Amino acid sequence: MVFSDRKNWGGKSRLLIVDDGSTDSTRQILEKIQIRYPKLIVLAKENGGHGAACIYGYQYAIDHEADYIFQTDSDGQTDSNEFWNFWEQRENYDMVIGWRRRRKDGFSRVIVTKVLKIVIRVCFKENVIDANTPFRLMKTDILKKYIVMIPGGYNLSNVLLSVIYAKKNLKVKYIPISFQKRQGGKNFINLRKIIKIGKDAVMDFTYLNKMIEYKEK
Repeated sequence: MVFSDRKNWGGKSRLLIVDDGSTDSTRQILEKIQIRYPKLIVLAKENGGHGAACIYGYQYAIDHEADYIFQTDSDGQTDSNEFWNFWEQRENYDMVIGWRRRRKDGFSRVIVTKVLKIVIRVCFKENVIDANTPFRLMKTDILKKYIVMIPGGYNLSNVLLSVIYAKKNLKVKYIPISFQKRQGGKNFINLRKIIKIGKDAVMDFTYLNKMIEYKEK
């Protein structure tokens, strides 16, 4: 989502949906809805994964000079009503991130988050509360400066953004949010995949940490 101004944003707000290569009728449905809601923008792209879809949407907002970017997933796990608490904090922080303190999306997903938190601490020497939450509000001018550090097509782009903001000592606020079961799709996470995620993250993060430190010089 892209927001501008204070109350009704002067009619400048936009709802941006990134269709990451859906194979059902999602795009056709959205195109019909657009007729009634001209502020709805649908970006269709080839499937590239969650991280690539986020960056694609962020870059569109940057290119169109949005003031703030609010991002959330479309699987029904987050509560859009909790956005307003984030909006009230927008001027005080460079990024406001949801903290999934009480999760209802399954034990395996909780383990993945804990594994990522440990790997981040080991590889980046940073303690990030909840790096991959799909519920965040960002100042576009700050994001524009650091999004260039994200490798193209990288799947854990939001994780890396959270880490970069921590390493740069930017102003970040974590706010507890509710997090429900997935309303669509299937959970394919198991112990083998959790181990693989951890191993892959260690390799990726070790390289990316060197890259970030090099760009700091």
